[in-house]
Amino acid sequence: MIKKGIILAGGMGTRMSPLTKAVNKQLLPIYDKPLIFYPLSILMLAKIKDILIIVNKGQLNQYKKLFPNGNNLGIKISFKEQEKPKGLPDAFVLGEKFIGKENVAMILGDNFFYGQNLTSKLLECAKISSGAKVLLHNVKEPGLFGVAKINKNNKIIQLKEKPKKFISNHAITGLYFFDNKVVKYSKSLKPSKRGEIEIIDLLLKYKKINKLTADFIGRGGAWLDTGSIDDYYKTIAFVQAVENRQGFKIACIEEIALSNKWIGKKEIKDSIKFYGNCNYSKYLKKLI
Repeated sequence: MIKKGIILAGGMGTRMSPLTKAVNKQLLPIYDKPLIFYPLSILMLAKIKDILIIVNKGQLNQYKKLFPNGNNLGIKISFKEQEKPKGLPDAFVLGEKFIGKENVAMILGDNFFYGQNLTSKLLECAKISSGAKVLLHNVKEPGLFGVAKINKNNKIIQLKEKPKKFISNHAITGLYFFDNKVVKYSKSLKPSKRGEIEIIDLLLKYKKINKLTADFIGRGGAWLDTGSIDDYYKTIAFVQAVENRQGFKIACIEEIALSNKWIGKKEIKDSIKFYGNCNYSKYLKKLI
């Protein structure tokens, strides 16, 4: 069972500039919560309690204001600063000490996942003992994404970054599950033409040894990458519509911690005091 998780919350957020000139993209609001709550909630739903958040140099204090510690969630949150973006697999190089001898999950800080059977899917993926697993989602325009072709056993037989010719419409989402070899493999990667080490090259190392499998979010699920202004506002509209119609909150991290039995009423009360008089606090009050 995977016990460690990394949220990659660095990057320059240039596609959303000038919004991201002063504030890290993952701290911008998605409706009533900071974006970072959404990937954090995904790791928590997978019952991962030891989490490393990788942030840009100079932005650590902003995150520490939001997460003074993980005590109110019954989890452990630590941070690592990234000098500059060097590609997604750099998260495993930076997180080598944090990972130790464990297997690890990684989620991109700007990815949004939602679905009815998502929790059971995440728990299943987190059982990985060897190899790597990616989560796929069908998309209308596969040429905009990294794409995987799979066989009937969900083994990946082909991978391509933004293919010009159609391979499949299975896009690789920003959620990955790896065994401990990921650190060694990441260290061995050579930078691509754009000067970064590439996640697709890391996945190809697992594919080469026949250890790369896939799972699907499913037809009723949603995966949104909030990296562009349009997608960012689409995600806000989606969260607002679901929350206002159904009356529960997406990515309420205290609610997840409570249902996992990691915290009790005291911690919920502490969180209410911490957030102050706001709608989020009112929702937390209803929980207890």
